[in-house]
Amino acid sequence: MIARPDSALSSPDHALIAAAHEVLLRHYKPFWHTVAAAIRGQDGRVWTGLHLGATVGRLSVCAEAVALGRALLEGRGGIDTIVALRHPKPDETDRELAVVPPCGACREMFLDHCPDARVIVIGPSGLSKLPIRELLPLPYRR
Repeated sequence: MIARPDSALSSPDHALIAAAHEVLLRHYKPFWHTVAAAIRGQDGRVWTGLHLGATVGRLSVCAEAVALGRALLEGRGGIDTIVALRHPKPDETDRELAVVPPCGACREMFLDHCPDARVIVIGPSGLSKLPIRELLPLPYRR
């Protein structure tokens, strides 16, 4: 991942991270709700989502998908920025919530629904904001 001058986080980006952080702290339940996401629309509105774990793993729903569904239902414009935070597993010693990149399926979903969005990720230089297209340069096409 290459950090670019336009990848620095703004105050609204930090507020977006805080929104996901608050949701995860409030609703965390081991193995059921382990990731929270927040999406900011181009109009500045924010929607959050929570990972929905399931006994049958393939039935689980990513936090990003929940947040995107809310944004598409309630929003009036495009998606600007996306972030996801992961809660540590019960046996991990580091107890800090961490920014994580979207999984491959969510990357494909974002390219389908908001191809111009940017995603907050963590890299060697810390947090930055990258176009979703950089996270999935060769997406699946029907």
